[in-house]
Amino acid sequence: MRLPTRGARLRRILGGALATALLAGCGTSLAGGSDSTDTGVASVSGATTVTEALADNLEVEAGDTAYDESAAVDVTLSGASATSGSDAVTSEDGTVTITGAGSYRLSGELSGQVVVDSADDGVVRLVLDDATITSTTTAAIHVVDAASVVIVLAEGSSNALTDASAYEDTSEEAPTGALYSTADLTIGGTGSLTVTGNTNNGIVGKDGLVISGGTIEVASVDDGIVGKDYLAVSGGDVTVDAADDGLKSDNTADEGAGFVLVSGGSLTVSSRDDAIKGVQVLVSGGTVDVTGSNEAMEGSLIVIDGGDLELHSADDGVNVASSDDSAATDGVAGGRPGGGSMAADASLSLVVNGGTLEVWASGDGLDSNGNATITGGDITVFGPTTDGNGALDVNGVLEITGGTLLASGSAGMLVAPSGDSAQGWIATALTAVAAADSEVVVSDAGGDELAAYSIEKDFASVVFSSPDIESGETYTISVGDSETSVIAGEPPAGGRGPMGG
Repeated sequence: MRLPTRGARLRRILGGALATALLAGCGTSLAGGSDSTDTGVASVSGATTVTEALADNLEVEAGDTAYDESAAVDVTLSGASATSGSDAVTSEDGTVTITGAGSYRLSGELSGQVVVDSADDGVVRLVLDDATITSTTTAAIHVVDAASVVIVLAEGSSNALTDASAYEDTSEEAPTGALYSTADLTIGGTGSLTVTGNTNNGIVGKDGLVISGGTIEVASVDDGIVGKDYLAVSGGDVTVDAADDGLKSDNTADEGAGFVLVSGGSLTVSSRDDAIKGVQVLVSGGTVDVTGSNEAMEGSLIVIDGGDLELHSADDGVNVASSDDSAATDGVAGGRPGGGSMAADASLSLVVNGGTLEVWASGDGLDSNGNATITGGDITVFGPTTDGNGALDVNGVLEITGGTLLASGSAGMLVAPSGDSAQGWIATALTAVAAADSEVVVSDAGGDELAAYSIEKDFASVVFSSPDIESGETYTISVGDSETSVIAGEPPAGGRGPMGG
């Protein structure tokens, strides 16, 4: 891998299987994509795969969840105190403090807080084995200092972390989540963990955060899971219910940082703002189910190489935009197929190379303020029913070279792919709005059926691309008893209201 520039720290990828999973995709590092007010992000080369993106990024440090059980220190939690045979564990006034590297097995119930404050070079490994930690004053677990921390969810165990409804310490150095770490943090194992963030966030890693296993449920009054430098999910079954963002990486100050990577596992996310947000959002595997959000996925670069994604949003389903609001160029795309009347930002990009992507959006379905490229995958967009948004909204060039795309929605902002796309496409507005659950059938000039879809929302336009479509040939789009003849590669004309493309 290339070395990160601008003084970024090198991180080793630990564990061969995890490393293989993390590096099985595509992309590039780009500016923007977070709530931070710091605008010092430098753009990098335009990578088009997750692997390329990761080569430009900080390297992911995945801690080892394996440990020697016979050497683990037992820490028994009881009430407002704990007992242990190790000098590295102290208990006072409800605070249990661990000051040395090693493996510590925590069990029982604690009304208080566990603090990790280790100056050692080694890993601090917390094995949660039926541990319940509830704080009434601050975070449940606070990693103040450590080389790195690994939380292991013991096999068959059920664990819970709950923070206070109001923190006594509200300074800048105070924790902001029920599980809060200033060091690199890995969460894995095969047990379960419930995290409740009553004041702010659920899980916060102020460095890098990796989730490699376990059944994890997070509920929070603000963000669900935050990894500052990166948030990488390679395994496990993760459920997030957040009042703000669901999963987020928010370092916009350092080049190659601020990315969310999903390479495995299962994610179920419900949020009242962005479900998955980062400077980059990179997906190479796993299952992502956004059951509700304002915007389901947002970043300056979004690359999907694989995986099974279903995204539901009240606004945009997939939104590629800069973190600098003044640079955003959201607007009606028009003038030519795949081109926009608003200026496109060449540093912003959406790339889909594989996987299955299904988008349910009340705003734009796939929205890029820069360019968009589809080289593979199976994409279905159930877009908006009102004309202020479109199933596709690309300010730059929308190029298709492979895969299958079916995008349906309103016709007021109908955007078609670029006429220079290597793969053929057809796009048309319908003569009337079709009701939800209507079937769309695409047939060639000989009457052979090429594709059939049941559209589960009202729609007034259809864009379709597959390897079976040849530019210049005539195709028929049938919806019920209505048939529309379309020439592949020609911009849509007529229909309901003004259209781009």
